Amino acid sequence: MAKFWNFVLFQLGWFACVWGAANQKVLWAVVGTLAYITFHIWRSNFPKIELSLLIKAVIYGVSADTLIMYLNLLDFKEAWPSPYLSPAWMWVLWALVASTINGSLSWLKGKPILGAILGGICGPLSYEAGIRMGAGDWGPRGQVLGFILIGVIWAVAIPLFCHWSRTPIEQGLIKNP
Repeated sequence: MAKFWNFVLFQLGWFACVWGAANQKVLWAVVGTLAYITFHIWRSNFPKIELSLLIKAVIYGVSADTLIMYLNLLDFKEAWPSPYLSPAWMWVLWALVASTINGSLSWLKGKPILGAILGGICGPLSYEAGIRMGAGDWGPRGQVLGFILIGVIWAVAIPLFCHWSRTPIEQGLIKNP
């Protein structure tokens, strides 16, 4: 049941952040989603590993989205806190995705090829949905190149996040077959 709620709360957080960005009402969406992420970490069996995963995922995501911005492939509508970085609501979304790795997406652990395929398909579709909702626009360099680059970023992200999320028990089993 916890995986079900992880999935549902991920969807609600995603929708709230994207809708908030599209309508310049992002503050409450970000605060609410951060409250869920805090609760998620607190309820985790391995909170330090979960927090580490979320921090790494946010760093990866901010770097990737900022690169996409600088390549003029994507233009986010809401620029807070800085016009030089991807917006804060996207940071929260990266943490939200990472919160599903030990929850509703835990079945992808140990399946890096499947994780890469799903990430490479679902990541760009999520960005396209956000753009269609009004949270951003494809940049002047084009939708096709942006879609491809986002697909590559997400094809790497999901298997990488699964790798980062290994618990001490899983690490021990891998080291001592």
